[in-house]
Amino acid sequence: MINQAKALKVDHYENFPVASWLCPRHLRFPVSVIYHFARTADDLADEGQSSAAQRLIDLSEFRSDLNHCVTDANNMSSASGLQQSYLERSKWPQIFKPLCTVLREYQIPSASLFLLLDAFEQDVMYSHHERRYKNREELMAYCQKSAAPIGRIMMHLFGESKPDDLLKSDSICCALQLINFWQDISLDIPRKRFYLPEASTIEDEIDFAKKLMQDAASLALSVPGRAGWELRFVVQGGMRIIDKLERSNPVKKRPKITRLDYALIAWRCLFKKHFFAH
Repeated sequence: MINQAKALKVDHYENFPVASWLCPRHLRFPVSVIYHFARTADDLADEGQSSAAQRLIDLSEFRSDLNHCVTDANNMSSASGLQQSYLERSKWPQIFKPLCTVLREYQIPSASLFLLLDAFEQDVMYSHHERRYKNREELMAYCQKSAAPIGRIMMHLFGESKPDDLLKSDSICCALQLINFWQDISLDIPRKRFYLPEASTIEDEIDFAKKLMQDAASLALSVPGRAGWELRFVVQGGMRIIDKLERSNPVKKRPKITRLDYALIAWRCLFKKHFFAH
């Protein structure tokens, strides 16, 4: 079995909990491994000064390593059976060695990881060509690749597989992705990343994200144990950012969660009658 005593360090600013103390202890390590896989791929897509061509090359190499990782995870009979050949050539052994073991131990559906890479490659191409999303449907199709897979992986780890619950998970994750877009819009536009659909207003899109989250938020109350509490804080963290987006101009200033906001989030999570009070 893998050593689950310590989750990997989360060293990027996040508005939403990642492998926090609320997450069941036995899941903190696999959650942090998945997070670092996604975070690294995301950084390849948009951090630093690399050209679009180089970013696509790097993501292609990252995808190739994932293919090897999945193959090894499916074939090896024990942790000691991990093949080292591709890790010796990989630029990211610190990502793929633990990921390979996590995939084997938890039978995580690898298709979700490949969808994430599809989304990051799409980001590179859209940014390079300064392409706008034509409508909300096109943007939501992107979110189904960039966000929903993470929720599906989490639901798998939580042991939740009801079709209706998975659809609610998709909605929550897509809503979180949209909220992240609108809180970061002042940073994304100068970087030529345009997520606001053509012929749409940010007010309309904030309202859509809010309704999407509200319609699926009941999932957080149905998932049992610490996993449910983790999900409640994720939902309420997103809703609190929506509160701030509705009261500010995100094009000029990026809203952030403060200590006082965390206190309000906790209050809403603790008392069911306040959970939907927005």
